[in-house]
Amino acid sequence: MTGETGVHPHSPQGYHAHALLARGAEVLELLFPGLRDELSGHGAPVYDYGERISFLLPDGFAPRHPAGVLIQSFTRDLLERTLRRRVLSLPQVRSVTPVRCEALLPGPGGRVGGVRCRDLGDESETELEADLVVDASGRAGGFEDRLRAFGVRAPAPLTVDVRITYTTVGIPRPEDPGFDIAYQMTMAPDRPTGGVILAVEHERWICSLVGYGEQGPPRDSAGYLGFAGSLSTPDLAGLLAKNLGEDGPVHRYTNVNSRWHQYHRARNWPERLLAVGDSVCVFNPVYGQGLTVAALEADLLRRELAGRRRSAGGLDGLGRDYQGRVARLLRAPWALSSNSDLMWDGQDPSLATRIAHGYNRRLLAAAVHDPAVWTAFVRVVNMVASPATLFHPSVLARVLRRSGGRAQEPGR
Repeated sequence: MTGETGVHPHSPQGYHAHALLARGAEVLELLFPGLRDELSGHGAPVYDYGERISFLLPDGFAPRHPAGVLIQSFTRDLLERTLRRRVLSLPQVRSVTPVRCEALLPGPGGRVGGVRCRDLGDESETELEADLVVDASGRAGGFEDRLRAFGVRAPAPLTVDVRITYTTVGIPRPEDPGFDIAYQMTMAPDRPTGGVILAVEHERWICSLVGYGEQGPPRDSAGYLGFAGSLSTPDLAGLLAKNLGEDGPVHRYTNVNSRWHQYHRARNWPERLLAVGDSVCVFNPVYGQGLTVAALEADLLRRELAGRRRSAGGLDGLGRDYQGRVARLLRAPWALSSNSDLMWDGQDPSLATRIAHGYNRRLLAAAVHDPAVWTAFVRVVNMVASPATLFHPSVLARVLRRSGGRAQEPGR
C-alpha cells in the first residue's frame, strides 16, 4: 500500500459522506498529534455539532445551539492518505505493495506465524513470518475465508439486514450558506428516505442520499434532484439544485448489512492473531460509527501492547484477550444502531428493542424544543458520553415533561 492509493478496495462505502465523530477525532489526535490541523490545512472544516448543522429530526429541526462537541468533515480518501503518509514515514515501517494476503501461516504451537501474499503484478507468492498478525482488510477482504482455511471455528455473525442504498455525488462549494452539514435522518418504520450534504476539503460538498428497501436514490441527475426535492430539507435540495452538474462521478452502495463477527466466542482462536475494524464488525454507515470504532480499537491495541511491555508479559494470550475487549467496546455502538434498524419491515424486534426505539422517538421529539436534550443526544451519538446519559433523571424528566408523560407506542 502506498501513500496515494485512494479509496480502499475493501471499503465500498469509502466514496460516500464521512464525518469523524468527536470521540474518534480525540483518539486519532492522540495517535497522530496535529492531525486535525493537517486536515484543516487541506480545507476540511471543524465546527460545533450544534451550531453548524441543519439537522432535521423526525419531528422538526434540531435547535441550532452550541453543543460543545467539535467535529470535522472530509472525504475518507483524504483521511486515509494522510494517515498512510504519517505511518509510512516511520523508520520502523516497511510497506509491501501491491500484494494480496492469501492465507494465514501456521507457527509453533498452532499459533499464527505469518501470512502468504500474492504479488498482484507478477502473481508470485511470498511467505512473511510475523510475531503478530493484525487483519484490517475490511468487510470484503476475505478474512472469514482465511480463518476457515486455518481451521478456526467461529460462531455465525449477528446480522441485521437493513437493505439500504446510498447514492453519492460531489459538487463545488463556492460560498458559505451558514452551515457545514444539512441532514435529514431516516427513522424506522415510517421515514425510509433521507440524506446528508457536508462540507469537505478543497471547497467541495459531498452529498449522500439514502433510501431503505425499494426507495433507493437514482443515479441520473434529474432523478437525483427529484429525490432530494422529495425530502423535507430545503438546504440540501437547494445546494444540489444550484451546483449539481451532469458529468461528475456518481457512486452507489447498496444492500448494506450490519454484521458483527463473534470472534471473541471462537473456542480455538489462534495465538498471535488479531482482527480489527470491519473485519470484526460492519455498521450501517448511516450512523457514522465505523471510523470512530476503528480508532478506538487501534487505541485499545496500543494500550494492550504498552501494558504487556511494562509487565514483560509477551504476546501470548493477547489474541483472545484483545478480541474479548473489542467485543465489550462494540456493545454500545451496536445496540444504538441495531435497535433502530431492527424496526424496519421484515425484521423481528424484541420487546426490549421496541421499548428502546419508542423512547428514542420521544427523546428526539423533545430535542426539537429543548437544547439540553439535544446536547445530551449529540454527546452520546459522538461517543463522548455513555448511552446511559439519555436515561439520566435530568434528561428523562425533560423527555417526559415534553411528551406530557404519555407512553408512546413502541415502534411508532
